[in-house]
Amino acid sequence: MTPLSLGFVPLVDSAPLIIAHELGFAEANSISLNLVKHPSWSALRDMLALGHLDAAQMLSPAPIASSLNLGNLPLKIDVLMVLSVNGNNIGVAPRIAAKMRASGWNGDFQTPRETGQHLIKVAGENLRVGVPFPFAMHMELLHHWLSALGLHPQGLDIKIVPPPRMPDAIESGEIDAFCVGEPWGSLGVEKQVAELILPCSAIWSFAPEKVLAAPYDWIEENPQKARNLTRATYQAARWLDDPSNRMMAATLLARPDYLNLPEHIIDRALSRRIVPATHANPIDVPNFQKFHGAAANFPWRSQAAWIARRLAIRHNIDQAHALEVARACFRTDLYRQNLSGIGVDMPFASEKLEGSLSLPTSVASIRGEMILGPDAFFDGEIFDLSA
Repeated sequence: MTPLSLGFVPLVDSAPLIIAHELGFAEANSISLNLVKHPSWSALRDMLALGHLDAAQMLSPAPIASSLNLGNLPLKIDVLMVLSVNGNNIGVAPRIAAKMRASGWNGDFQTPRETGQHLIKVAGENLRVGVPFPFAMHMELLHHWLSALGLHPQGLDIKIVPPPRMPDAIESGEIDAFCVGEPWGSLGVEKQVAELILPCSAIWSFAPEKVLAAPYDWIEENPQKARNLTRATYQAARWLDDPSNRMMAATLLARPDYLNLPEHIIDRALSRRIVPATHANPIDVPNFQKFHGAAANFPWRSQAAWIARRLAIRHNIDQAHALEVARACFRTDLYRQNLSGIGVDMPFASEKLEGSLSLPTSVASIRGEMILGPDAFFDGEIFDLSA
């Protein structure tokens, strides 16, 4: 049995790694996983860069940023597969929510345009927003959302707050709002210190959130380990897609070694039934978080390019270079190679028009036809890599 050291941050979307370890998918693929919990994304990134981890759960923009030499410890990092799609919530302090209602907001949880307009109206550029890392989908979606509604994102006061600290940060008044992965937004609601106003899936309905990533050199030197790790994680993600496994998943994630929170809070993301405010009824958010299905695990190079273009603009990097690095970083070639022979359906293409599917759509695939989408942006943007 080959031992591998994997880093994770305690979030619901670390589930594929936890399930791979706990339910024997790793062992069935001749590996054993030493899961190492880290309190923040910066700590995890540094441990990976220093060689203390073989691979890790990472925010989808983080490997691209590292490969572009952004951050303290630049390192060429590749993405083996996507672990989860969507899964973040935007929340505000109760006083901000009260001001939004006073301004005419009806409290609808899935109306990005109206919610954003009222947030801008009551807070504008004075809003202090907590996000978990500078290179995160949270940051990209916030910028996309608010800039589309007329607020220049550079005017926001962005605070970097590790996910487990987010409820405490908003309770203490350190921040006015946050964008964070579950279960930390729901914990803020449970503690009566925050109200959730929008799931990020309402901004982009198919955003790659977390990825399984490893240093380029490690992958090159350990192709069989990378293959076995990808297979075990993919099988765990597929297991998570079965609704009948939801309660067992919540029980495992709730353990002290992992999220160390009550099962009912963790289950909100797994069931896609989000409680936005204290004493509110749960709201069904059908595409809140996906671990599998609709090619959720496929590392689309067009998604990497979408991230890279935004990073390039914000950090004054040549766009053509950034797109080249990002497309090479999302390893569709290894995904196809590592999962071949075990009945995994895959799209023929490695890139697509991001945001073009407003409804589930059949596309050509290896086994015939697979269903993709929806993947629309709330403002109708369509990202064409060739444009």
